[in-house]
Amino acid sequence: MKIKAIACLFLLGAAIGYAAPASENWENNCQKCHGADGKGQTKTGKKLGIKDYTDAKVQADLKDADMAKAISAGVKDEKTGKDKMKAYTDLTPAEVTDLVAYIRKFKS
Repeated sequence: MKIKAIACLFLLGAAIGYAAPASENWENNCQKCHGADGKGQTKTGKKLGIKDYTDAKVQADLKDADMAKAISAGVKDEKTGKDKMKAYTDLTPAEVTDLVAYIRKFKS
């Protein structure tokens, strides 16, 4: 009985401590709007005027802290106050940091 209890605690700890890889988070949370390639040429991306992350100038203008804040807190339209991008509060700080690094890899 003790062994089963210990095994359950181990599995629970592993599940709680699981951090998805950045590529998986991108695919699940970002790709629909930003595209698999980061160019933002999806239907939603075009509608919202999403930046092309493969553009070196766009990348140079982006600050890591601003990207992390956008991922964690979301992005509001300055004119309407409506959400342009929802907040991904379920991501851990490490996952957010990894996602920012993933976005940096799109630069041409």
